[in-house]
Amino acid sequence: MQDIIDRIANAAGIDPATATQAVGAILAFLQKEGPAEEVGRVLQSIPGASELAAQHADGAGGGLMGMFGGGLMALAGKLSGLGLGMGEMQSVGRELFDVARERAGEDTVGQIAGSIPGLGQFT
Repeated sequence: MQDIIDRIANAAGIDPATATQAVGAILAFLQKEGPAEEVGRVLQSIPGASELAAQHADGAGGGLMGMFGGGLMALAGKLSGLGLGMGEMQSVGRELFDVARERAGEDTVGQIAGSIPGLGQFT
């Protein structure tokens, strides 16, 4: 997992600790909001992804922000709280989805992106 975190950190121009938190938040969000079978395929294809998602499951979406803007808005708020700007969020998301495509396949990622409104801008 560390090689993936380093890859994402480099792509986004952020430190690995922040990248770890951002990737964990995104994976937890996908686990909560995405299609279970496809997200499960992605989590299984990336060693350590399930554990990282579990560590960041609290606050991955929903709550008051979820009522007003959906899970993706809540995720953006969480990533913003980590100090990420929109460009960095997009870089982290795109690189993570590139890894997911490489390991779980284009169809799987397409089904996940298609199931969550607005997610396409990060894939």
